[in-house]
Amino acid sequence: MAALSAWFWNERFWLPHNVTWADLADPAPGVEYPKAGHLFTALPLALGIFAVRIVFERFIASACARSLHLQPGIARRAQPNAVLEKVFTSITKNPDSRHLDGLSKQLDWEARKVQRWFRHRRNQDKPSTHTKFCESMWRFTFYLCIFTYGFQFLRQVMTPGLYHYYVTELAFYWSLMFSQFTDIKRKDFLIMFIHHLATVGLISFSYVNNMARVGSLVMCVHDASDFLLEAAKLANYAKYQRLCDFLFIVFSVVFFITRLVIYPYFCFISFFFFFLFLF
Repeated sequence: MAALSAWFWNERFWLPHNVTWADLADPAPGVEYPKAGHLFTALPLALGIFAVRIVFERFIASACARSLHLQPGIARRAQPNAVLEKVFTSITKNPDSRHLDGLSKQLDWEARKVQRWFRHRRNQDKPSTHTKFCESMWRFTFYLCIFTYGFQFLRQVMTPGLYHYYVTELAFYWSLMFSQFTDIKRKDFLIMFIHHLATVGLISFSYVNNMARVGSLVMCVHDASDFLLEAAKLANYAKYQRLCDFLFIVFSVVFFITRLVIYPYFCFISFFFFFLFLF
């Protein structure tokens, strides 16, 4: 095991010439290098962010939704029926004509009544506009605040402010992984879980490898368009269609500039000089 560890952490592979692991463990006064242990703070912080989200959605976002006449009421519930509920949960949520005819005969109901029951039952599982508004308002608020805070660290080396930016972003994506199991289940559950897991891995890897400058750029250009998308969703839920269309156009422009122009350009420059320095 010791031989395998020594081979994997070979200084010739990970570090530039004339630099050792001892130099990183005991840097010069006033110099701070990222360490893996720094990231453990993100786990309790993620629970704190999750708690803040619950309070924010319940008291602030919900009040804003009600002021826009988005009530937290639920859709009309289907009348309890053990036979149809079993079919809905274990066989199909949208039965075809063959299933409808069979259930109609079994229950002595008209086929239209059975079809209407399944429609009402499907609507029960859909999140209300009020719920979607609250979730989007939370994401909009976080993305806007973290983008504003992180923008000032794009040209800095490791500082306490940059560390807080990294840990807060990491904690936020940890909290999204937690909240997926309590939020209303969506069709893209697995895809988003993998996305959050990959994001957590990339943020952690870039911090531990002291790629904080390019890492802060990546996070910042993502947040620059994310809060605009959430703002467009809020306008859509509130039925301000013109504002929604305008915000979506702005989002599309910012998305194109940040992720297809700025991000590739600066990543290419950063990695070019990184490998030039390394070899």
